[in-house]
Amino acid sequence: MPTLHPNSPPLPAVSTEPPAGRARFGGLWIPLVTPLRDGRVDHDALAALTRSLAATGIRGFVVCGSTGEAASLDPDEQLACLHTVAAHAHGLPLVMGVSGYHLGRMMERMKELSRLAAAELPSLCAVLLPAPHYVRPSQAGLRDWFETLADASGLPLIVYDIPYRTGATLARETLLALAAHPHIRAVKDCGGDSGKTLALLADGRLEVLAGEDLQIFSHLAQGAVGAIAASAHLCTAYFVQMMQALQAGRLDEARQRWLKLVPLVEAAFAEPNPAAIKAWLAQEGRMANELRAPMAVASAALAQRLEGLRNAA
Repeated sequence: MPTLHPNSPPLPAVSTEPPAGRARFGGLWIPLVTPLRDGRVDHDALAALTRSLAATGIRGFVVCGSTGEAASLDPDEQLACLHTVAAHAHGLPLVMGVSGYHLGRMMERMKELSRLAAAELPSLCAVLLPAPHYVRPSQAGLRDWFETLADASGLPLIVYDIPYRTGATLARETLLALAAHPHIRAVKDCGGDSGKTLALLADGRLEVLAGEDLQIFSHLAQGAVGAIAASAHLCTAYFVQMMQALQAGRLDEARQRWLKLVPLVEAAFAEPNPAAIKAWLAQEGRMANELRAPMAVASAALAQRLEGLRNAA
Protein backbone atom coordinates (compact mmCIF):
# COMPACT_ATOMS: atom_id res chain seq x y z
CA MET A 1 0.00 0.00 0.00
CA PRO A 2 1.42 3.47 -0.84
CA THR A 3 2.64 5.62 2.04
CA LEU A 4 -0.15 7.20 4.08
CA HIS A 5 1.81 7.95 7.22
CA PRO A 6 -0.40 9.51 9.92
CA ASN A 7 2.50 11.73 11.00
CA SER A 8 2.70 13.54 7.68
CA PRO A 9 3.45 17.27 8.15
CA PRO A 10 0.31 18.74 9.71
CA LEU A 11 -1.75 21.31 7.92
CA PRO A 12 -2.70 24.50 9.78
CA ALA A 13 -5.69 24.25 12.09
CA VAL A 14 -8.63 26.58 11.51
CA SER A 15 -10.60 28.85 13.82
CA THR A 16 -14.22 28.33 14.80
CA GLU A 17 -15.35 31.06 12.41
CA PRO A 18 -14.87 30.40 8.68
CA PRO A 19 -12.99 32.90 6.53
CA ALA A 20 -15.17 35.44 4.77
CA GLY A 21 -17.08 33.82 1.92
CA ARG A 22 -16.26 30.29 3.04
CA ALA A 23 -18.70 27.61 4.15
CA ARG A 24 -19.39 27.47 7.88
CA PHE A 25 -19.02 23.68 7.92
CA GLY A 26 -16.46 23.30 5.14
CA GLY A 27 -13.59 20.88 5.54
CA LEU A 28 -13.05 17.60 7.35
CA TRP A 29 -14.84 16.83 10.62
CA ILE A 30 -13.86 13.85 12.76
CA PRO A 31 -16.79 12.07 14.49
CA LEU A 32 -14.79 10.98 17.51
CA VAL A 33 -14.80 7.49 18.92
CA THR A 34 -15.37 7.28 22.67
CA PRO A 35 -12.45 5.42 24.27
CA LEU A 36 -13.52 2.97 26.96
CA ARG A 37 -11.57 1.11 29.62
CA ASP A 38 -13.13 -1.42 31.98
CA GLY A 39 -16.59 -0.23 31.02
CA ARG A 40 -16.01 3.47 31.67
CA VAL A 41 -15.18 6.37 29.39
CA ASP A 42 -11.40 6.77 29.27
CA HIS A 43 -11.12 10.56 29.38
CA ASP A 44 -7.31 10.51 29.33
CA ALA A 45 -7.34 8.60 26.04
CA LEU A 46 -10.08 10.86 24.65
CA ALA A 47 -8.07 13.95 25.55
CA ALA A 48 -4.90 12.58 23.94
CA LEU A 49 -6.76 11.53 20.78
CA THR A 50 -8.36 14.96 20.51
CA ARG A 51 -5.03 16.76 20.86
CA SER A 52 -3.41 14.55 18.25
CA LEU A 53 -6.16 14.95 15.66
CA ALA A 54 -6.50 18.70 16.25
CA ALA A 55 -2.99 19.19 14.84
CA THR A 56 -3.72 17.59 11.44
CA GLY A 57 -5.60 20.40 9.70
CA ILE A 58 -9.15 19.18 10.30
CA ARG A 59 -12.05 21.62 10.53
CA GLY A 60 -13.42 20.32 13.82
CA PHE A 61 -14.91 17.46 15.83
CA VAL A 62 -18.30 15.79 16.15
CA VAL A 63 -18.84 14.53 19.70
CA CYS A 64 -21.28 11.72 20.50
CA GLY A 65 -22.22 10.82 16.96
CA SER A 66 -22.83 7.26 15.78
CA THR A 67 -19.08 6.56 15.77
CA GLY A 68 -18.91 7.73 19.39
CA GLU A 69 -21.34 4.98 20.48
CA ALA A 70 -23.57 7.74 21.84
CA ALA A 71 -26.56 5.40 22.10
CA SER A 72 -24.71 3.47 24.82
CA LEU A 73 -23.72 6.58 26.82
CA ASP A 74 -26.02 8.18 29.36
CA PRO A 75 -26.60 11.98 29.19
CA ASP A 76 -24.01 12.75 31.89
CA GLU A 77 -21.38 10.68 30.08
CA GLN A 78 -22.15 12.48 26.85
CA LEU A 79 -21.72 15.92 28.43
CA ALA A 80 -18.50 14.79 30.12
CA CYS A 81 -17.15 13.74 26.71
CA LEU A 82 -18.08 17.14 25.28
CA HIS A 83 -16.20 18.94 28.06
CA THR A 84 -13.12 16.76 27.62
CA VAL A 85 -13.00 17.33 23.88
CA ALA A 86 -13.56 21.07 24.28
CA ALA A 87 -10.68 21.29 26.74
CA HIS A 88 -8.22 19.61 24.36
CA ALA A 89 -9.36 20.63 20.86
CA HIS A 90 -7.15 23.74 20.68
CA GLY A 91 -10.17 25.92 19.98
CA LEU A 92 -11.45 23.95 17.00
CA PRO A 93 -15.25 24.04 16.56
CA LEU A 94 -17.35 21.25 17.98
CA VAL A 95 -20.64 19.72 16.86
CA MET A 96 -22.67 17.71 19.38
CA GLY A 97 -24.71 14.71 18.31
CA VAL A 98 -28.20 14.52 19.79
CA SER A 99 -30.74 11.79 19.06
CA GLY A 100 -33.92 10.31 20.46
CA TYR A 101 -37.64 10.06 19.85
CA HIS A 102 -39.23 11.94 22.78
CA LEU A 103 -39.82 15.46 21.51
CA GLY A 104 -40.11 17.13 24.93
CA ARG A 105 -36.86 15.65 26.21
CA MET A 106 -35.13 16.52 22.97
CA MET A 107 -36.27 20.14 23.29
CA GLU A 108 -34.81 20.30 26.80
CA ARG A 109 -31.54 18.85 25.51
CA MET A 110 -31.39 21.48 22.78
CA LYS A 111 -31.95 24.25 25.30
CA GLU A 112 -29.36 22.78 27.65
CA LEU A 113 -26.72 22.65 24.93
CA SER A 114 -27.57 26.20 23.81
CA ARG A 115 -27.10 27.48 27.38
CA LEU A 116 -23.85 25.55 27.68
CA ALA A 117 -22.49 27.02 24.45
CA ALA A 118 -23.37 30.54 25.56
CA ALA A 119 -22.01 30.22 29.09
CA GLU A 120 -19.07 27.80 29.00
CA LEU A 121 -18.25 26.29 25.62
CA PRO A 122 -18.00 28.91 22.88
CA SER A 123 -16.43 26.32 20.56
CA LEU A 124 -19.73 24.38 20.47
CA CYS A 125 -21.07 25.62 17.14
CA ALA A 126 -23.87 23.24 16.06
CA VAL A 127 -25.98 20.18 16.82
CA LEU A 128 -26.08 17.09 14.59
CA LEU A 129 -29.69 15.89 14.63
CA PRO A 130 -31.20 12.80 12.98
CA ALA A 131 -34.83 11.91 12.50
CA PRO A 132 -36.48 10.22 15.48
CA HIS A 133 -35.53 6.57 15.39
CA TYR A 134 -37.94 3.63 15.40
CA VAL A 135 -41.23 5.58 15.19
CA ARG A 136 -41.05 6.27 11.41
CA PRO A 137 -43.22 9.41 11.14
CA SER A 138 -44.71 10.84 7.97
CA GLN A 139 -42.94 13.58 6.01
CA ALA A 140 -45.14 16.15 7.76
CA GLY A 141 -44.14 14.65 11.11
CA LEU A 142 -40.46 14.74 10.18
CA ARG A 143 -40.69 18.37 9.12
CA ASP A 144 -42.40 19.26 12.38
CA TRP A 145 -39.72 17.35 14.36
CA PHE A 146 -36.81 19.26 12.85
CA GLU A 147 -38.53 22.65 12.82
CA THR A 148 -39.71 22.34 16.44
CA LEU A 149 -36.23 21.40 17.62
CA ALA A 150 -34.64 24.12 15.50
CA ASP A 151 -36.99 26.62 17.16
CA ALA A 152 -35.87 25.36 20.59
CA SER A 153 -32.18 25.56 19.74
CA GLY A 154 -29.91 28.56 19.96
CA LEU A 155 -27.36 26.60 17.95
CA PRO A 156 -27.43 25.86 14.22
CA LEU A 157 -28.65 22.40 13.22
CA ILE A 158 -27.03 19.92 10.87
CA VAL A 159 -29.70 17.50 9.68
CA TYR A 160 -28.36 13.95 9.85
CA ASP A 161 -30.02 12.11 6.96
CA ILE A 162 -29.29 8.45 7.73
CA PRO A 163 -32.37 6.30 7.04
CA TYR A 164 -30.62 2.95 7.58
CA ARG A 165 -30.16 3.87 11.25
CA THR A 166 -33.37 5.78 11.97
CA GLY A 167 -35.83 3.91 9.75
CA ALA A 168 -37.09 7.28 8.45
CA THR A 169 -36.37 8.57 4.96
CA LEU A 170 -36.25 12.33 4.52
CA ALA A 171 -37.76 13.15 1.14
CA ARG A 172 -36.15 15.69 -1.15
CA GLU A 173 -39.11 18.03 -0.73
CA THR A 174 -38.87 17.78 3.07
CA LEU A 175 -35.19 18.71 3.12
CA LEU A 176 -35.77 21.60 0.76
CA ALA A 177 -38.59 22.84 3.00
CA LEU A 178 -36.32 22.57 6.06
CA ALA A 179 -33.71 24.66 4.27
CA ALA A 180 -35.96 27.68 4.78
CA HIS A 181 -35.55 27.53 8.56
CA PRO A 182 -32.91 30.03 9.75
CA HIS A 183 -31.40 27.60 12.28
CA ILE A 184 -31.11 24.64 9.88
CA ARG A 185 -27.84 25.19 8.08
CA ALA A 186 -26.43 21.93 6.74
CA VAL A 187 -27.03 18.23 6.09
CA LYS A 188 -24.84 15.23 6.76
CA ASP A 189 -25.74 13.18 3.71
CA CYS A 190 -26.01 9.45 4.32
CA GLY A 191 -29.30 9.20 2.45
CA GLY A 192 -28.04 7.08 -0.43
CA ASP A 193 -30.06 9.05 -3.00
CA SER A 194 -27.80 10.78 -5.52
CA GLY A 195 -30.72 12.69 -7.03
CA LYS A 196 -31.60 14.15 -3.65
CA THR A 197 -27.97 15.07 -3.04
CA LEU A 198 -27.76 16.87 -6.37
CA ALA A 199 -31.01 18.71 -5.68
CA LEU A 200 -29.65 19.98 -2.36
CA LEU A 201 -26.41 21.06 -4.02
CA ALA A 202 -28.29 22.85 -6.78
CA ASP A 203 -30.58 24.58 -4.28
CA GLY A 204 -27.59 25.82 -2.31
CA ARG A 205 -29.28 26.83 0.95
CA LEU A 206 -28.01 23.87 2.98
CA GLU A 207 -24.32 23.11 3.16
CA VAL A 208 -23.88 19.47 2.16
CA LEU A 209 -21.40 17.30 4.06
CA ALA A 210 -20.51 13.84 2.81
CA GLY A 211 -21.51 11.31 5.46
CA GLU A 212 -20.68 8.06 3.69
CA ASP A 213 -16.91 7.81 3.60
CA LEU A 214 -16.67 6.11 0.21
CA GLN A 215 -18.63 9.02 -1.26
CA ILE A 216 -16.32 11.79 -0.02
CA PHE A 217 -14.58 12.28 -3.36
CA SER A 218 -17.74 12.26 -5.47
CA HIS A 219 -19.62 14.56 -3.08
CA LEU A 220 -16.80 17.11 -3.00
CA ALA A 221 -16.38 16.94 -6.77
CA GLN A 222 -20.07 17.81 -7.15
CA GLY A 223 -19.95 20.73 -4.73
CA ALA A 224 -20.25 19.45 -1.15
CA VAL A 225 -18.42 21.69 1.31
CA GLY A 226 -16.84 18.95 3.40
CA ALA A 227 -17.22 15.60 5.12
CA ILE A 228 -17.88 13.99 8.49
CA ALA A 229 -15.75 10.89 8.11
CA ALA A 230 -15.11 8.22 10.73
CA SER A 231 -12.36 6.54 8.72
CA ALA A 232 -10.39 9.80 8.83
CA HIS A 233 -9.33 8.93 12.38
CA LEU A 234 -6.67 7.02 10.43
CA CYS A 235 -4.06 8.83 8.31
CA THR A 236 -5.97 12.03 9.02
CA ALA A 237 -3.59 14.54 7.45
CA TYR A 238 -3.69 12.56 4.22
CA PHE A 239 -7.49 12.87 4.08
CA VAL A 240 -7.17 16.62 4.64
CA GLN A 241 -4.58 16.94 1.89
CA MET A 242 -6.76 14.97 -0.55
CA MET A 243 -9.76 17.19 0.19
CA GLN A 244 -7.78 20.38 -0.12
CA ALA A 245 -6.32 19.27 -3.46
CA LEU A 246 -9.79 18.47 -4.80
CA GLN A 247 -11.34 21.72 -3.62
CA ALA A 248 -8.41 23.64 -5.11
CA GLY A 249 -9.06 22.01 -8.49
CA ARG A 250 -5.96 19.80 -8.50
CA LEU A 251 -7.99 16.86 -9.73
CA ASP A 252 -5.21 14.46 -10.70
CA GLU A 253 -3.44 14.89 -7.36
CA ALA A 254 -6.70 14.51 -5.44
CA ARG A 255 -7.69 11.40 -7.38
CA GLN A 256 -4.33 9.73 -6.77
CA ARG A 257 -4.55 10.46 -3.06
CA TRP A 258 -8.14 9.25 -2.88
CA LEU A 259 -7.45 5.92 -4.59
CA LYS A 260 -4.71 5.24 -2.03
CA LEU A 261 -7.24 5.84 0.76
CA VAL A 262 -10.01 3.59 -0.59
CA PRO A 263 -8.65 0.30 0.86
CA LEU A 264 -8.42 1.97 4.27
CA VAL A 265 -11.98 3.29 4.06
CA GLU A 266 -13.29 -0.12 3.00
CA ALA A 267 -11.53 -1.82 5.91
CA ALA A 268 -12.86 0.76 8.37
CA PHE A 269 -16.43 -0.30 7.55
CA ALA A 270 -15.90 -4.01 6.95
CA GLU A 271 -17.63 -4.62 10.29
CA PRO A 272 -20.04 -2.40 12.25
CA ASN A 273 -18.51 0.98 13.04
CA PRO A 274 -16.50 1.82 15.18
CA ALA A 275 -15.03 -1.65 15.72
CA ALA A 276 -12.35 -1.31 13.04
CA ILE A 277 -11.34 2.20 14.04
CA LYS A 278 -10.95 1.25 17.68
CA ALA A 279 -8.95 -1.84 16.70
CA TRP A 280 -6.54 0.32 14.64
CA LEU A 281 -6.16 2.88 17.42
CA ALA A 282 -5.64 0.11 19.96
CA GLN A 283 -2.90 -1.36 17.78
CA GLU A 284 -1.20 2.02 18.00
CA GLY A 285 -1.51 1.95 21.79
CA ARG A 286 -3.84 4.94 21.89
CA MET A 287 -6.76 3.29 23.69
CA ALA A 288 -8.13 -0.05 24.82
CA ASN A 289 -9.83 -2.16 22.18
CA GLU A 290 -13.19 -1.97 23.94
CA LEU A 291 -16.77 -1.26 22.87
CA ARG A 292 -19.99 -1.27 24.83
CA ALA A 293 -22.38 -4.16 24.33
CA PRO A 294 -24.15 -5.00 22.13
CA MET A 295 -21.31 -3.66 19.96
CA ALA A 296 -18.43 -6.12 19.57
CA VAL A 297 -14.74 -5.64 18.89
CA ALA A 298 -13.35 -6.30 15.43
CA SER A 299 -12.84 -9.91 14.43
CA ALA A 300 -9.36 -11.40 14.43
CA ALA A 301 -9.39 -11.47 10.62
CA LEU A 302 -10.25 -7.78 10.38
CA ALA A 303 -7.69 -6.88 13.04
CA GLN A 304 -5.04 -8.66 11.00
CA ARG A 305 -6.17 -6.85 7.84
CA LEU A 306 -5.97 -3.51 9.64
CA GLU A 307 -2.53 -4.28 11.01
CA GLY A 308 -1.31 -4.97 7.49
CA LEU A 309 -2.68 -1.63 6.27
CA ARG A 310 -1.25 0.19 9.28
CA ASN A 311 2.20 -1.32 8.82
CA ALA A 312 2.15 -0.29 5.16
CA ALA A 313 1.06 3.26 5.95
